[in-house]
Amino acid sequence: MFTTIQQFLSMWKRESAQTARVLAGLTDGSLDRRGTKNQRTLGELAWHIVVSQQEILEKTGLMFDAPGKAVERPSRATEILAAYRGAADALAGAAERSWTDASLAVEDEIYGMRWTRGYTLSVVLLHEVHHRGQLTALMRQAGLKVPGVYGPSGDEGEM
Repeated sequence: MFTTIQQFLSMWKRESAQTARVLAGLTDGSLDRRGTKNQRTLGELAWHIVVSQQEILEKTGLMFDAPGKAVERPSRATEILAAYRGAADALAGAAERSWTDASLAVEDEIYGMRWTRGYTLSVVLLHEVHHRGQLTALMRQAGLKVPGVYGPSGDEGEM
């Protein structure tokens, strides 16, 4: 759970850059690939990462310019990446402008539970990291090169 805006911004900057690196590895042809019939496609999963930022944080009243759940997924990988970068930057800017360290202790009702805003920010971050991991596994199955996130990937070799 974050207790200061700077803690969040520092972690968000690093993690969103890593998510963007992973999304940059998608191709237009890979977006409709799925691991199994019950899984999201690569494109659906990537788009879920984009729209879930606003979906979760709108429940706190934090407003920022990002595609919502009702926005149709773009058909091009570069458009998904651009939407992600814009949403991630907008989220960081809105949190920095709209909230203070003290406001991170404010509780909101999120999915039927009471979460502090500091906890909600950590959920947004961890939710993204979780789905980013799924995305890299599906990218590997689709034959795409997977960038390293917390160290080199098998595609990058030894550093």
